Amino acid sequence: MTKNSKYLEGLRSKSALELNDELVAAKKELFNLRFQNATNQLDNTARIKEVRRNIARIQTVLAQQSAKEA
Repeated sequence: MTKNSKYLEGLRSKSALELNDELVAAKKELFNLRFQNATNQLDNTARIKEVRRNIARIQTVLAQQSAKEA
């Protein structure tokens, strides 16, 4: 089992409220990473890509959950 599939399983087991909280936290982290990158303080630039993909994963799971409820 890959790291991503474990992360997705964890997301799917959470409620919409928990997912929204995690989404807000990920967006804040992305903002901070972009700020660090702009000021040349960021060492691991690959983290930006990883956080962006995690945001997309969270949004996808939220959309799937809302589609199930509808």
